[in-house]
Amino acid sequence: MGRGTRQTDNSTKSVARFRLHGGLEELLVRRYRSDLPSYRFRDNPGIKDAIETMGIPHTEVDVILANGLSVNFSYPLQDNDIINVYPVFSNIPVANTLKLTPCPPEPVSFVLDVHLGKLARRMRLLGFDICYRNDLDDAEIMEIADREGRIILTRDLGILKHRKVMHGYLVRSDQIDCQLREVLIRYELYGQIHLWTRCMVCNGLMERVEKAEVLDRLEPKTRLYYEDCHRCSSCDQLYWQGSHYLKIAAWLNEFL
Repeated sequence: MGRGTRQTDNSTKSVARFRLHGGLEELLVRRYRSDLPSYRFRDNPGIKDAIETMGIPHTEVDVILANGLSVNFSYPLQDNDIINVYPVFSNIPVANTLKLTPCPPEPVSFVLDVHLGKLARRMRLLGFDICYRNDLDDAEIMEIADREGRIILTRDLGILKHRKVMHGYLVRSDQIDCQLREVLIRYELYGQIHLWTRCMVCNGLMERVEKAEVLDRLEPKTRLYYEDCHRCSSCDQLYWQGSHYLKIAAWLNEFL
C-alpha cells in the first residue's frame, strides 16, 4: 500500500505584499527577504502582527500605507493589499499621514540591555540619564522603562515586539562609536549633550569638590599635579583630569 502525501491547501489563503523602506528591509527574517515580500494569511489579521511576524518590531515603524492610504496598527489586512512601511525620518509620498511612533518622553532617558555596557558609559559621559546593569533581564528592562518613562535601547529584536513596549530602538551596529551616532541621530540628541555631568560608573550626577576635602584619597602624584576634582553624588567615585581624562577628551574632540 502506498503512503499518502499530506497536501497543504493554500487556496483559501490571501496575500499581501510589502515594501520596506529606510533600512527596515534589513530586519526581515530570512523567509521574507525578497524585493516584494509576500505575506500569506487567512481571515483579516491586524497589520501589526503581520509586520512583527516578518521581523520588524512596532517600535521601528512610524508610517504604514495600505494601498496608498495611511493606516494604524489595527488595520485588518485584505487580500492583494500593497503595504508600504516606513521608519522615523522617512520621506513619505503622501500628505497627512498617521505617525505611529509616539514622541519620546521628556526629559529623555534610557534603559539599556546587557549587551550595551560600553554604550551606557559613553552616553553617561555625554550627560544622558542611563539605567544599565549587566544582570537585567527583559522583564526587568520593560518594567523599568514603563515605571520611569525610559526608552529601551537593545540589540535584541524580541523585547521590542512586546505590546507593553512604547519607546524603543534596535541598535544595529556592534561598533561603539557607530552605536552612539545611531542613538544621537535617532532621538536628535546632539543639542542635549552636557559633557562630564554624570558618573560613568553609576549614572549619578557629578559635583565639584575641593581638593583638600579628598586629599587623603588621592595618590601622591595626583595630589601634586591636579587641582580640579569632581565627585559622584551617588557612589562617591572621584574624577580628575589625569591621563584617562585626556584620552577621553581626545576621543570626544574627534567624535563631536
